[in-house]
Amino acid sequence: MTIAGTVVVADDTPANIDLLRGLLLRDGYVVHVATNGEEALCLTQELLPDLVVSDVMMPRMNGFDLCRRLKADSQAGSIPVVLVTSLAEREDRIEGLNAGADDFLTKPVNAHELRARVRSLVRLKRSRDDLAGAEALILGLGRSVEARNPAATGHCERMAAYASAFGLYLGLPDKDVTALERAGHLHDIGMIAVPEALLLKQAPLTSDERLVLAQHPVRGASACEGVQMFQLVTPIVRWHHERLDGSGYPDSLRGDAIPALAQIVGIIDTYDALTTARPWRHAVSPGAACVELQREVQCGWRSERLVSAFVALAQSGALTHLTPERPAPLEGACP
Repeated sequence: MTIAGTVVVADDTPANIDLLRGLLLRDGYVVHVATNGEEALCLTQELLPDLVVSDVMMPRMNGFDLCRRLKADSQAGSIPVVLVTSLAEREDRIEGLNAGADDFLTKPVNAHELRARVRSLVRLKRSRDDLAGAEALILGLGRSVEARNPAATGHCERMAAYASAFGLYLGLPDKDVTALERAGHLHDIGMIAVPEALLLKQAPLTSDERLVLAQHPVRGASACEGVQMFQLVTPIVRWHHERLDGSGYPDSLRGDAIPALAQIVGIIDTYDALTTARPWRHAVSPGAACVELQREVQCGWRSERLVSAFVALAQSGALTHLTPERPAPLEGACP
């Protein structure tokens, strides 16, 4: 039988343990039993199961306190906790919610209800774990790009912080703010395919070298395509270097053909590039970077509405505390 998940059952009554254990084993769960709250706490911290099903009234730590301790634990805090109780008072439910309980079952436990709720919560836990793993992958991919170019240290982290802050400032939906943050980490993922000699060159690039570099959005978008969680990120990665007048790359898109989220990341990318020193030029102040963005509006490259909003955000000082430490200039670079 396929293992459906791991569950810790905490109860001091043998008959209750036998009932819960039997129902869960039937559905393919691996079940570990604790007969008091302290034992359940240690067992859960050791095993990190998919779910804890705990009686409320137990010796050496009741279910409410067990739930509080687990939810405060840095590793076990994401594990769903179901409290099983004969208490039906509203105050007891409120105490359970305040303790962080994810669900409740009332004695006598209904077998169908137990199995349905356990399946639902284990599925939710797995989804959260998958998302956490994907987020770690995103951060790792962004850092792998930066590792090839010391001058880019912190760039992806700053981009993600600025982009999500700007999305919130604009009042965008949560899904768009999440896409902006992920795109901040991944917008330059295509740089992995760029020769290291170009990334480390301490002088302006030649026209041929610029053509090679201009392919990084295409390669980056290709790497993101087909991944469901990157559905909104892929167009940002491909088109964040486009300009409204069609002079950008890689596809020379014009006007509204450039997605708004890609325009946002393009503005922020320019801002961070200008305010970070490069081997061949000085960093400029945030104020000077805002002036340059406004000049790009006059050139027909940027949206006046988006640039004005970003400048207002930057001038408010809201971006200052989001800025990770910038790399020291490379030897021979402008100070």
